[in-house]
Amino acid sequence: MEPRAAAEAVRDAARRSTALFRDGLPMIASENIVSPRVAEMLVTDLHGRYAEGMPGKRYYQGCGPFDEIESLGMELARQLFGCRMANLQATSGTVANLAALKALTKPGDAITAVSTADGGHISHATMGAVGVRGLKLHTYPWDAERMEPDVDAACDMIREVQPKVCLFGQSVFLFPTPLAAGLADAAKEVGANVLFDGAHVLGLIAGGEFQDPLREGADVLTGSSHKTFPGPQGGFVLSDTDDEKLQRRLHSGVFPGVVSSYHLHHVAGKAVALAEFLDSGRAYARDTVANAKALASALAEEGLHVLAEERGYTASHQVVTRHGDPDSGAGAKAADRLEQAGLITNMNMLPGDTKPLHPSGLRLGVQELTRVGMGKTEMAKVAAFFRRVLVEGEGPAAVRRDVMAFRQDHQTVRYCFNDEGHGGYAWHDLVSARSQVKTA
Repeated sequence: MEPRAAAEAVRDAARRSTALFRDGLPMIASENIVSPRVAEMLVTDLHGRYAEGMPGKRYYQGCGPFDEIESLGMELARQLFGCRMANLQATSGTVANLAALKALTKPGDAITAVSTADGGHISHATMGAVGVRGLKLHTYPWDAERMEPDVDAACDMIREVQPKVCLFGQSVFLFPTPLAAGLADAAKEVGANVLFDGAHVLGLIAGGEFQDPLREGADVLTGSSHKTFPGPQGGFVLSDTDDEKLQRRLHSGVFPGVVSSYHLHHVAGKAVALAEFLDSGRAYARDTVANAKALASALAEEGLHVLAEERGYTASHQVVTRHGDPDSGAGAKAADRLEQAGLITNMNMLPGDTKPLHPSGLRLGVQELTRVGMGKTEMAKVAAFFRRVLVEGEGPAAVRRDVMAFRQDHQTVRYCFNDEGHGGYAWHDLVSARSQVKTA
């Protein structure tokens, strides 16, 4: 393809992606949209700059204004999470995990974590960050009914394995991890550090609606900055330790451990998102959890099999549904049919599944729908769309038309500094804008 045509093809595909999520119902639990003021940071000159090191201790000149940004961002993060140490440099949640593992372990050390088959993240597995660090993985016994580690059996395993790090947190994350029920104590008995991966629930933690790992025994909290915490893509490494040596190890685990320059425009976006969350994040976290509970109940009433009914389905932003026997691929088929109808979800392994590409489940998230102002009434309407597609087998095209009409009144980004009422899915035509400036 001719180069200019190729560039235009990329722009066209990006426009279509924007339209897909603008006109549909984005319900992937690991995604969100940013506020207008965060988006503004992502197209600044910072995107192409370097700032290796820490504020005031750089390997490059020209970092003065960015030092102010990063210092303010760290201050805001410490305030929001009530901790002594905050690093905003990780470029993703997985990179934050890599940095923490570099700081806390050596190759060959033992580590305990949730199995990917039970909802653990791939960075907790030998195929991911745990394997990259060369750690010996032991996975917790799992309570499939409660969708959490079997506390007594996991404590016994920790005492037997004597790992260097006990890693908690999941990718399928319905309920708080029972750290205070004995898991953290068992880790401390054998001298292990407790690392809590809060990627999915970081906004719920910050908003006081989930659990507080740093007060429940976690030495380090990592997380993503773009899921229930609604900032740009990136990660956080947080700790309330007063051990300055550990703080230095954590900072150096990020740089020079796993990043060089670290996407300065995203750091600026994180700082703005932190300020916005301090202003309205508690309401956002509260409404997100309420919506998840409402959606789960409505889906069950519409005839879908929603997991963890005996526990009220969920205490997070996530809802998990089963659509057939383990390894049947029914979850994959459901996700495909839903996308045709404008409902964007993801297939997911559930307890009993062994084939990642042929799972029986779906993982749903309500954090983006909440972000554009949907509430419990809208959750009932969303559940009805699921029923039409998956229970009644209605044609996706007809449902998609109704989804598009439903979305028209839910475009404005909320829980942020957006007095102007900007939408979350605008296409910013910078090329035309620059052309107009140039010819003016």
